[in-house]
Amino acid sequence: MGETGFDAIRAPLGQLLRLGASRKVHARQIAAAGVELTQPGATLLARIVADGPVVLGDLSTATDMDPGAVSRQVKALEADGLVERQGREGDARIRVLQATPAGRRVRDRIAEVQDRHMADVLAGWSDADRATFARLLDRFVEDLRSVQYRPTDNHRRSA
Repeated sequence: MGETGFDAIRAPLGQLLRLGASRKVHARQIAAAGVELTQPGATLLARIVADGPVVLGDLSTATDMDPGAVSRQVKALEADGLVERQGREGDARIRVLQATPAGRRVRDRIAEVQDRHMADVLAGWSDADRATFARLLDRFVEDLRSVQYRPTDNHRRSA
């Protein structure tokens, strides 16, 4: 891709990433859902609901979060009654996490707010534009996951 193509997406992509990481955006979502949950806690709860029951290490990998941070956040989710640990079926020595009914309700409320917001955002888009965006966004995310970072030429010389 030429520099012009990358330059055209650099600013909006940066804005999108900042929105996704924004504490203010998270606070507005959580307030609209009528729940109290930290940003990392919401991420982990969503993954546990989607993937559960799940082992702590797999949860850390799936969310690209530090295992220590995941452990601390999971303890908070447990203390709030949103997730629980149980022995894995077939091997009780392995502990798995799963959402409690209260945790599922909290996740459902957050998802409802997010889904409604996305519907409002895309309301003026044609079906064709939404389909194209979905296809290209999926491709973009997969490429982000699979393409490795390369060091700069300056970095290689100074190392």
